[in-house]
Amino acid sequence: MVNKFYVPGEPRATRVHDLFTTIAPRYDLINDLQSFCMHRYWKRRLVQLARVKSGERALDLCCGTGDLAFAMAPGGAMITGLDFSASMLAVARQRRRTSQVRRQRSEVRSPERNAETPSSGCRPLASVFFVRGDALHLPFRDSQFEVVTMSYGLRNLADFQAGLSEMVRVARPGGRLLVLDFGKPDNALWRGLYFTYLKWCVPWFGRIFCGDSETYGYILESLKNYPAQNGVAAALAEMNCERLRIVKFLGGMMSINYAEKRGL
Repeated sequence: MVNKFYVPGEPRATRVHDLFTTIAPRYDLINDLQSFCMHRYWKRRLVQLARVKSGERALDLCCGTGDLAFAMAPGGAMITGLDFSASMLAVARQRRRTSQVRRQRSEVRSPERNAETPSSGCRPLASVFFVRGDALHLPFRDSQFEVVTMSYGLRNLADFQAGLSEMVRVARPGGRLLVLDFGKPDNALWRGLYFTYLKWCVPWFGRIFCGDSETYGYILESLKNYPAQNGVAAALAEMNCERLRIVKFLGGMMSINYAEKRGL
């Protein structure tokens, strides 16, 4: 049975928008549960590979509730998070407000300690901005960002190649491009066990927390129709990119595609 949230082609955007509107309030909790909190490590690894430096500009596409944007901020870069879901962005902005309030309260309680120890929380968060937009039609000029990332978003686009093309377009020559998403293990047995988990276990998170098993049953359906890490690497190789690398986790269940836009 085809998942109701998965529709090939242009109509897909509407269904995916409905999906993320439904899961936004519980998105972070379910990510922790279904990945046994390992998604936090995978995102930290992506940030390490991105090597974001002070003064650079970084763009996080399909930013969701802001995990990567917040994780890149302490490096001193200007971070822009873009997503087409108003519900997910609302959570991201609330997370930023909550973090800023906590930092301010901490400074009031311990002004001497905070004066001696420069803040790594409030000021970096002030350099994080969230905008609503379409990853297939980015509202940015060419060659604007040193780093362009996307986690768990490329698989959801109506045209993954068009999404990669936009990432390359807005990256500066030498800019780093990174995509974190579900992968397809090369080992057939391991892939079968993985798909079985996605088919029979993960949908229960949707049923329990969102009242609809298809919200997370969608993951397997979308993954089956996604070229995963090898297809993404092949596409980037054809898009003026170099230094391609695939970082695999759990035998390829998750992966990071890394590339750099070829210089002039």
